[in-house]
This record gives sequence, C-alpha cells and structure tokens, in this order.
Amino acid sequence: MNAKAYLVLANGQVFEGKSFGASGCIIGETVFTTGMNGYLETLTDPSFYGQIVTQTFPLIGNYGVISPDFESDGVHVRGYIVRSWCEDPSNFRCGGDLDSYLKSQNVIGLYDIDTRALTKVLREAGVMNGMLISGDSKEAAEAVAALSDFAKKQVLLEKIKAYKIENAVESVTCSATKVEKDAQTVFAESAAYRAVPVRADGTKVNDPAVAMKDGKGKKVVLWDFGAKANIRRELLKRGLDVVTLPATASVQQILDMHPDGIMLSNGPGDPQENTAIIAGIRKLLTKNIPIFGICLGHQLLALAKGANTTKLKYGHRGANQPVKELKSGRVYISSQNHGYAVENDTIPAGAELSFVNTNDGTCEGIVYTDTPAFSVQFHPEAACGPLDTSFLFDEFVRLINNHDYYKDYKPTTQAIDAISYFASTIKSTKQTNRAAGK
Repeated sequence: MNAKAYLVLANGQVFEGKSFGASGCIIGETVFTTGMNGYLETLTDPSFYGQIVTQTFPLIGNYGVISPDFESDGVHVRGYIVRSWCEDPSNFRCGGDLDSYLKSQNVIGLYDIDTRALTKVLREAGVMNGMLISGDSKEAAEAVAALSDFAKKQVLLEKIKAYKIENAVESVTCSATKVEKDAQTVFAESAAYRAVPVRADGTKVNDPAVAMKDGKGKKVVLWDFGAKANIRRELLKRGLDVVTLPATASVQQILDMHPDGIMLSNGPGDPQENTAIIAGIRKLLTKNIPIFGICLGHQLLALAKGANTTKLKYGHRGANQPVKELKSGRVYISSQNHGYAVENDTIPAGAELSFVNTNDGTCEGIVYTDTPAFSVQFHPEAACGPLDTSFLFDEFVRLINNHDYYKDYKPTTQAIDAISYFASTIKSTKQTNRAAGK
C-alpha cells in the first residue's frame, strides 16, 4: 500500500508519491479536475478516455464505491492521482472502497503528492503527457532507473511526448450503463434522491405525469460517442422513448429509427478527428429533425455547420464552472469535462451564441435559427449547482414539438455587449500568447 509510485511529466518534472490501485506503467494526457465530489462519475465518464486525471480536492473516496452512480460500465481514465484517499469510506450506499475498485479495473493510482503544485504546473504550461510508474515489474523498474540517468531519461521523455489519444470515440461508444428500466421506474428512483426535472425558474417537477406529458409518444435516437448514463435517464424522465445507437451507426440506420429528435452525446478526443460523424451530422441537418448536442456533440454539430474548434490550454474540468446565459443574463454553475472549444468568431450565420464561460469567454452554447438544433458545451445532466441546467432537456422536448421554437431567437443588447467584450478579451489573450511565444 505504501510502495513508491511516480508521475513523470513530458517536461521532465517528476512527482514521487505512493501507490494505490493497480501497478504497472502507463502513459496518458495529464489533466486536472476541480470537483469536490463526483469522483465515481469522473472515473466512469467515457470523456476521460486516454487521460491521467488529477483531483484537486484533497480527500477522495470518502463515500466509497456506489455502482448506481456510475456513468458507464467501467473506468475510462488511464490513471488516477489524488492527494489522499479514504481507506474506510462511510455511506449508507457504499459497496466497496476506491483502492479495491481501481485494482479491479486495472487502473494505476498515485497518492501523497502535492496535487496543488501539479495543478499549478498544468495551468501554467498547459496539459501535457505523463507517465505513471508503480510496482516492481521489469518495465516499472527500468523506468524508475531511467530517472537517474540523463540519457535514458531523455529517451523516456521522448516516449512520453509521442503518446497520442487515438480512436477515442470508437473505443468508448455504447460503454454507458444501459438504463433498460421503463421511464416511470427511472423517475421514481430519481425522485428518491430529489433528482427530478428542474424548470428554468428553478422549481422542481415532482409529478411524473407532468414531467412526461410533452415527451410522451416521441422517440429520440441517442447517438453515442461515449454517452454518460444520466443523459439517457434525463430523456426518459421527460417521457421520451430512447434508442441508443453506436458512433459507427450510419445516417440511414438513424433515419430507419424514424426519430422525432436526435441527441448527440458527449465523448472523448479531438472533435475534428471524427470526420465521418461530422459528415453524417451534416446530412442529418437536411432532414429537419431536431438535434440537441452536449459537449463533444456540441463541438461536432458546430463543425458540421462550418465552425472551427481549438484545443484549450488546460481545459475545463470540474463541477464548478460558471456559464452565463446571454439571453437572460443568469449565471449557472455547471459541470464540465472538455479540452476543446468552439471558436467564438467562427460561429456561422444562422447561429447565435447562447452561453459563454464567464472565466474566459469561450463558447458554452449555440442556438441555430436556420435549423431545429441547439447545443451546450457543459453537462446539463450532471445536476450541478442550486438551479440546475437540466431544463435544457425540456427545451429539447419543446423543440421536438415545435421545430420553429428557436427560429426567432435573438440575443439581447446585454448579450451583444457581452459577446463583444469576450471577443476582445480572447483576441487580446491570443496576441499576448503569440508575443510570449506560447
């Protein structure tokens, strides 16, 4: 339990700590997430595929392992880093401890390092590849020995730098836990924990008949690029019938389902690599079927409409990301997990910016006025903040029932001023970074 373990970053920095979970050597993209809870959702979120995840909150594992909270059927992170982990979790739903769970999933864990210092490195330098070394295997022993030999360390660093996340979507599609229960059961189970639909005004809809009224008889295809299980649950709680199709599904296969709406899910990796999916979305846009995109789905929809995406310096990951709805001026606390963003100044004609990140002004939502579609970069299914953004699923139902729902969408004067301010801020930041050679 107290065996030494190491994180070796691509810039040569080494963090020495202790091992928990599995042992071995793995390389991944090292990122951090700021959530104070939700570590089980983080571990099982397919969007973290290929990444070594650092939790900034110091104590992790205190409520143990609770399988109904999983977002997919297994762990997708490459490695896991925490300041300290709780060996004796306490929760009435607890079904095991974090160390045993990581071992069962063959995921290497590192603890007892200064996660604050590591996070500062990633914020200043940006996300970078890293290697986790744990255990006494031959590969691990050779990697540890290389750390004290300059020439061998350089070879090791080149190997770390060469790592690239590939075939991300194909690797995680349809890995989400299937919610095979009927909508009434899903609603009842959610209501037990007060996880019922929330309107835009913050009031909860506790009556399933009311919540499901407008979605009854409507079918939605969930195009799964690495979907979190709760997306499906939120759709079911609105009375919608949900059919999940893999990322490899063709446009014709989707159309053969005769959907009333299409949900483009979250997922991992660089959105621009998914050329076939982007082309498929472009074809679907001609069919006038309402579309709702979340996270990767948001980016893919924007790319299909002609926008561009860019990789962020260190991304947005955590359950405390503020986003501003430009039409109302209201700020919501959102859950996010993404390393790429749609470039604000490339949003095409026939589209309006609907949400922005109040920290850096990046695009957090788009409404399309020339086709029945909208999308958000954050996760409205993640039940984050006192006034959750789950009302966006109700907006999807309204769009399904009225294809012209967003046709006359116009940003307010306040929104236009905010867009101009953030555009100038982003431009200034880019110029500063170019001047500094970043």
